[in-house]
Amino acid sequence: MADVNPTSPEASSSSELSRRSFLGLTAAGAAGTLLGGRPAFAAATALASDLAFLSLGEAAEQVRRKRVSPVELTRACLARIEQLNPRLNAFITVTAESALASARAAETEIQRGRLLGPLHGIPIALKDLFDTAGVRTTAGSGVFQDRVPTEDAEVVRRLKAAGAVILGKTNLHEFAYGATSAVSHFGAVHNPWDTARIAGGSSGGSGAAVASGQCFAALGSDTGASIRQPAAYCGIVGHKPTYGLVSCRGVIPLSWTFDHAGPMTRTVADAAAVLQVIAGYDAGDLASRPMAIPDYSAALRTKVASLRVGVARDFFFADLDPEIETATNEALRVLQSLTTGVRDVKVDVTGHEALRATVRLVEAYAYHAGHVEKTPNLYQAETLGRLRAGAEVKARDYLLAQRQVELARRVSGQIFAGVDVIVTPTTPIPPPLLAEGADVAASTALTVRSIRNTSPFNVFGWPTISVPCGFTRSGLPIGLQISAPNGADDVVLRLAHAYEQATEWHQRRPA
Repeated sequence: MADVNPTSPEASSSSELSRRSFLGLTAAGAAGTLLGGRPAFAAATALASDLAFLSLGEAAEQVRRKRVSPVELTRACLARIEQLNPRLNAFITVTAESALASARAAETEIQRGRLLGPLHGIPIALKDLFDTAGVRTTAGSGVFQDRVPTEDAEVVRRLKAAGAVILGKTNLHEFAYGATSAVSHFGAVHNPWDTARIAGGSSGGSGAAVASGQCFAALGSDTGASIRQPAAYCGIVGHKPTYGLVSCRGVIPLSWTFDHAGPMTRTVADAAAVLQVIAGYDAGDLASRPMAIPDYSAALRTKVASLRVGVARDFFFADLDPEIETATNEALRVLQSLTTGVRDVKVDVTGHEALRATVRLVEAYAYHAGHVEKTPNLYQAETLGRLRAGAEVKARDYLLAQRQVELARRVSGQIFAGVDVIVTPTTPIPPPLLAEGADVAASTALTVRSIRNTSPFNVFGWPTISVPCGFTRSGLPIGLQISAPNGADDVVLRLAHAYEQATEWHQRRPA
């Protein structure tokens, strides 16, 4: 399916049912009712930005109460995409026609009393690694620029079954093999807080789209940072679930051993709502693990006063940007007041980056070997170099690294003997300028430094979330990272939500 123009007649129209039944939020009454001297439909258009910046939970409540239509929400997001994508380049493919069709179908179902849940009728975007039947899935690469899957990824199937409206596919670092989202066949993603800076990667398009009100939530993937680092850099929430909790079947892999799929949203409650839909065992995914799935949204209402907070200062606080250190220490003071207390803990990550690099190199090359041989010219130079390096790793080294990863996952739970969660800064540096990663060497150095605090948790497989915890003097977002033992996603979400509610950082929006 080709890119769909969000300004097409399809995108500019709304069904009679929408105008008649759902405009209570923007213009009470039937179509043509005046609000401030303007026709009702004009009032709705004027409030498109206000609609687009509702939280997912707020939008879902308005839909449930029939005060706003899924069609109006979808049109609001499409209007934001039309306005902002030329500057931010967050989307590769916009499926306006099918999104509006899904929104109208949701509207009809809800009008008939068949509400499927909080995602029903809510516009959501997908990182362009997630297969979508009949819609191209490019991975940000010329190699796959015309690739059209015949089946949805498992998580996409679950989102559609929950009634979500799929807006399109977001831009990313080519094949998720980098942390800037500046290396893409479709051009660099720009940070909505400062368009001269990176949005992070590899899920940079998802982060920029959520932060700028182009969608209510997005899916990202995370192999070393790729949900949490762009979340921190774009001032939103990014949750990397427990390894194996969310299916990666139908998601173009970078490294099967470390890949995670998860939500990127503007609030923790929104992340919990998305996770509720996409979590669960998938027999078709070799990495999937049977786990208990609690009510994540209900868990947010559980008090956190009894939680014990550990702070991993060694390694994770080394060479911190001073403004990030200040913001993190202030966040720890807030957590101290919310919980039973904060104390230092030791998280040994010695050798983890070497382990991750060895495994990632081999697994990435294994997936790409045929394409590297046949169409090397279609890759970006940085990606091609990294992939070819995987061919040089000895089988012995890969197997030994795999055993060490498995051991780390088995014993890492011991770290939580005296604490319930572990807190660190999400990134040691604010979002760099795009120009700083202009060549391969500079981009590699930026990647290594910016994902230093996130990548160890892909080795452990722990659930880990990034939430906004401040801003630099120049107005760039700062993220706080909260982790818990494998399977304790509800605990991570509980504390992140409590912190979020005690602060106002998540309420800020980029100009």
